[in-house]
Amino acid sequence: MTEMMIKQRDSHGWERLPENWPDCLRRVLAARGINAEDKLFFELSDLPRPEQMLGMDQAVSLLIEALQQQWKVTVVADFDSDGATSCALAIRGLKAFGLKHIDFIVPNRFVHGYGLTPELLDEIPLEKQPDLLLTVDNGIAAIAGVREARERGIRVLVTDHHLAAETLPEADAIINPNQPDDSFPSKNLAGVGVCFYLLLGLRQALREQNWFEQQSIKEPNVADWLDIVALGTIADVVPLDQLNRTLVDLGLKRMRQRRACAGILALAQVAGREAAKLASPDLAFSIAPRLNAAGRMEDMGLGINLLLIDNWQQALTMAAQLDQINLERRAVEQQMQQDALQMLNTLSLETENTAPGYCLFDSDWHQGVIGLLASRIKEKLHRPVIAFAPGNEGEIKGSARSIAGVHIRDVLARIASQHPELLQRFGGHAMAAGLTLKQTDFEAFSQAFELALSEMVDPAVYQQHLDSDGELHHAEINLELAELIPHAAPWGQGFEEPRFHGLFEVVDWRLVGQDQDHLRLSLKVADERQITAMAFRHGKPDWLERGTKVLIRYRLAVNEFRATKSVQFLVDDLLQPV
Repeated sequence: MTEMMIKQRDSHGWERLPENWPDCLRRVLAARGINAEDKLFFELSDLPRPEQMLGMDQAVSLLIEALQQQWKVTVVADFDSDGATSCALAIRGLKAFGLKHIDFIVPNRFVHGYGLTPELLDEIPLEKQPDLLLTVDNGIAAIAGVREARERGIRVLVTDHHLAAETLPEADAIINPNQPDDSFPSKNLAGVGVCFYLLLGLRQALREQNWFEQQSIKEPNVADWLDIVALGTIADVVPLDQLNRTLVDLGLKRMRQRRACAGILALAQVAGREAAKLASPDLAFSIAPRLNAAGRMEDMGLGINLLLIDNWQQALTMAAQLDQINLERRAVEQQMQQDALQMLNTLSLETENTAPGYCLFDSDWHQGVIGLLASRIKEKLHRPVIAFAPGNEGEIKGSARSIAGVHIRDVLARIASQHPELLQRFGGHAMAAGLTLKQTDFEAFSQAFELALSEMVDPAVYQQHLDSDGELHHAEINLELAELIPHAAPWGQGFEEPRFHGLFEVVDWRLVGQDQDHLRLSLKVADERQITAMAFRHGKPDWLERGTKVLIRYRLAVNEFRATKSVQFLVDDLLQPV
């Protein structure tokens, strides 16, 4: 690897940002399209309005009828963090608005598949049949499930954010900013964001009808639930546009003030994260994986109940249980990753060129972890990856992860149009998708996948480069900047956490960690200071020695040890300069 692989982001126009902001932060934000202070976050008065979302009027009318008639409502959730947070938000919100009979159901991924299906409806006893089904983070593709519910006399309200197909379910109401003809200005809301907007629209309508006064209910402040919205938004890795940044920033501020729900604060505690310092990477890499583990390995009902509970001791007990499940998930994932890398080594012996994408399957793999596996392999290879695990009755379930420039759902749609016999079901986004095949069609699908990629994708997309926000002047490598960056804005998908690069002299190195799989470097900067750099899950390259130069791409971070703080580097990429 050479320095030419590092591409510095263009920070044109950074001088127009407020002069009292550090120059480094101004450059970072300008490189992400922020050319004025008011482009970073919305003022609450400037948020897009709920009525801008297609179907909001019908959805709100349906829920008002449910409140007036005190219908029995069942929330149909998804088994990931976005689904769990959406479900908890819907239940907390509708209860606060006065609904007395509300429950939830989550499909078992190993039995029912994804979303609202006829099989899932069979799980609801006749005596518990609801008057209304409310889908959250799913439903836009539930053609058969919605039809079956309607035939049973159940009303259906679909809230979703996944891309819609040509045919929509025949629900009583649908809100989804990604359905045809929707003019809502942000198409990047997570499922929990769509659910939040439904509650905004409902509160507005109830306020106009004097509902709260008539029912002697204190009007809820929807901002009280933004901690849940922030967690689901970050966990679902949706692009952090101005609306999502605003929702996440407000939610994070509630968490830092310890005004979040007990479940989120308990998850932070078992993850070893201090609430007052929580930032978006903590949600992404510490809190969300523990919540997700319930749906990946067992039953997401545990995660939803954690987000609904207000008792601190009970929340801690449940969070500890999720922490243990997450440890089990990591062990399963690690074994699967080893299996996948062995497969890839075999594949590389059979071909001279790297394939445009990879389909991987093992009959022993766990359905709940294939999404993580696909993501890990994608990061290693910079290629789209679909990992498959056994499903029901001769089927296999696939989880796809893609790279910038390859819209994975469009690729699957092309395969479905050219080979309608191959795909049983599919759906998703540009960067992630799910699909189901017959196991006997795996090889044919793999070939069709490679062919579709070769026809649709410019080979230049596969030329990987490492984005950097430039080299820091030695005076900028300081504790103040390291503490400022995490809280300056929510960082995540489409609004990447700042990464810098530089050439440094290696003063010392050692391998650390229980398995000696982390590399700790002591690096000399231009003003002769020595900075600790941690390269997690990096071995020692053969060429690296004391006194040599090393080119690194890194994040600025704070190390706390025995109540003493110091600036350190977190190394993403360790390169040999030429």
